[in-house]
Amino acid sequence: MLKINLKDKKSILKLIYNVALYGFALCGVLIIGAWGVYQLGFTNNSGAVDKNNRYLADVSQMKVGAKNQVELDKQMSENYIKLAAICKFYPKNAQLILQGISNSNGNVNLSQMLAATEIALKDNEEYQDFITRSRQLVASVNVKANPNSAIEWMNIPEWEALKVAIIKDKKLIDSAARVTGVEPRLIVGCLIGEQIRLFNSKREMYKKYLGPVKVLSVQSQFSFGVNGIKDFTAEWVERNLKNDTSVYYMGKQYEHILDFRTADHQTERINRLVDYQNHYYSYVYTGCILHQTKKQWERAKYDISNRPEILFTLFNVGFPQSNPGPNPECGGSHITVADKVYTFGAIGFDFYYSGELAKEFPYWEKRFR
Repeated sequence: MLKINLKDKKSILKLIYNVALYGFALCGVLIIGAWGVYQLGFTNNSGAVDKNNRYLADVSQMKVGAKNQVELDKQMSENYIKLAAICKFYPKNAQLILQGISNSNGNVNLSQMLAATEIALKDNEEYQDFITRSRQLVASVNVKANPNSAIEWMNIPEWEALKVAIIKDKKLIDSAARVTGVEPRLIVGCLIGEQIRLFNSKREMYKKYLGPVKVLSVQSQFSFGVNGIKDFTAEWVERNLKNDTSVYYMGKQYEHILDFRTADHQTERINRLVDYQNHYYSYVYTGCILHQTKKQWERAKYDISNRPEILFTLFNVGFPQSNPGPNPECGGSHITVADKVYTFGAIGFDFYYSGELAKEFPYWEKRFR
């Protein structure tokens, strides 16, 4: 067995002590050195200017709109060409752009979003070629842009006056829509169909009153109010509000929205419908008719909540002709405007999807609440 004398033991212990001492000293130096390097900023990553910096700044600072209609039309055409190209090559990005625009509340514009996406496509030869050929195709079509609406009845001068009159009633329409649980735009669609119909039948009156002062026509014979509600239809609506066994029943929260203040219901009903200063009740009855009709079809297992043309048609023809079935048809009263015949339902449909008055009466995610 190997024996280690006392002198050797002392030498070994001294060696271990020195190794430990110098080891700790070295660690201390390294720690202090690392701290110094950090404090002096030698470890900071100063980064670099992005190669697309100028382009990114231009996109963020891009001006919205154009100086005149010609420039605006050119900008719109260019945007739609780019959107179509992105949709062809990267449909996911096109979908995200459209979703972003619809949820932006005007805080970002289509030109900015397209320009931002194109940064990633600047070296995509197929995309760039598609854009070039699309521009050439658009430029080769020698058609003079028509300043009018593609929907012919919207080109009559009375339409511009009617829009002003409708906007004046925005608060009343929104209030009636809120208490009846119906999208305001649906109520406006019924209003437009009825007012255009009156224009056709009482053209001279419209020229005399609607054009100059921009007010809605209030009916006071046979049908009542700005939406032409018949008295027996109004009574039907009132009964359905409180009859929880009715297929038209809207729900308990709506039962009292048309309660009377007097014992003379007939007189009060007519008075509140033909009020020339306040059309609120015309809109409440309209909202109720739309909601009750929707409920009737819903209980028959047919969903027409996303069929505005059918809702407008049924509003026009009345409860007795509302027969739920699998293939409802758009129609209603025939209305002649500028020598062209339309149906009540089609006029409402034209307005609903036209984008007209969309700022004042936007599209709801769900048309009924």
